[in-house]
Amino acid sequence: MTAATRDDVPVALGGDGVEVRNMPIGDGMSVSYISLPQGTDMGPALKGLPDDACPCPHWGCLLKGRIRMRTPSGEEEYEAGQAYYWAPGHVPVALEDSEFVEFSQTGDFRQVLDHVVAAQAR
Repeated sequence: MTAATRDDVPVALGGDGVEVRNMPIGDGMSVSYISLPQGTDMGPALKGLPDDACPCPHWGCLLKGRIRMRTPSGEEEYEAGQAYYWAPGHVPVALEDSEFVEFSQTGDFRQVLDHVVAAQAR
């Protein structure tokens, strides 16, 4: 499939208001529709990955809310309407209820999702 709406994409991760819908969309890339409620800090779920951060690059657009991204070079904030590139080594924190759509390399992001799902199970 080369096109998908949010409702076409299955839920890969959910709980406590966090929802990550993810599916391959072609040429080794996946699309994700992500919702994070205000106050969500992904840091604890990313513990154990390299540098305790997401090792996968993402390209996307923040549709709603505000996100603080902790990176090795400091913190940056993103707000609704901004397109972004997040390099490997980031940890998102939702400053407001946030929704975004992003594109990632399928294999790399699958490893991150599997790690986060396993962390939730502990």
